[in-house]
Amino acid sequence: MSNRMQWDSRHSVGNETLDDQHRNIVALCNALADCLADAGEEGDGDEADRKFRKVFDELMALSREHFAAEEALLAASGYPMLDEHRNERDEFDYLAAEIITTENFDKDELQSFLALWWTGHILGSAKKQRAFLAQQPVA
Repeated sequence: MSNRMQWDSRHSVGNETLDDQHRNIVALCNALADCLADAGEEGDGDEADRKFRKVFDELMALSREHFAAEEALLAASGYPMLDEHRNERDEFDYLAAEIITTENFDKDELQSFLALWWTGHILGSAKKQRAFLAQQPVA
């Protein structure tokens, strides 16, 4: 069963770029769920697999872009928990490269894992980064 995510203003870290990326990540996790629902309705396994793979690849690309942008902003701002953030990024990089692949998981498991992982990241970021980023001067 797919896990869907809802964006909520409480998920905001207070930075437009990071919040937009987080919203797009939520949308892509939900798009994976849509692919799974469409596959059941359409019955065309090959087309559904192609759609799922395309969205999955977009999510992985945005993930890399997001972590790079997040790290650059946090490093430039003197974020005190930057090492913890880098560890989270490294964990996701490892998982993305070695574990969370369409070869290791069926699509339902993969979508659920990604939705739950990103929910944890976004909620954790909002909790940890919002207050810090609010104190930073506006560029």
